[in-house]
Amino acid sequence: MATKKSSSSKSSSSSSSSSSSKRTVWGLNKISFWVIVAVTILYAISLVLGACGISLVVVGALQGVATAIMITIVAILAWRYVRPKQMVWKVLYFICLLIVIAGIIVPLVVA
Repeated sequence: MATKKSSSSKSSSSSSSSSSSKRTVWGLNKISFWVIVAVTILYAISLVLGACGISLVVVGALQGVATAIMITIVAILAWRYVRPKQMVWKVLYFICLLIVIAGIIVPLVVA
């Protein structure tokens, strides 16, 4: 009887931990999906405005907002991946993030 209780408690604890990890993954997948939907809407609006001849400043601003949203979400998810790892991974993360930010800002300043 004691073995039955311990085996049932093991199965319930393993199922609860797997269900919580499924909820976390589902949350990230859900967030990713809705970010893609929002960015798609922003890009679609900028395409329509660009085709209608509306100011390039407005179109560029919408595309910039869409890009910033995607980079922010990806940076958060990447940090969650890197946070428990060794310091070299964290350094690589920040170097890559700085290069991406520079790659976005420098063309805006130069142009």
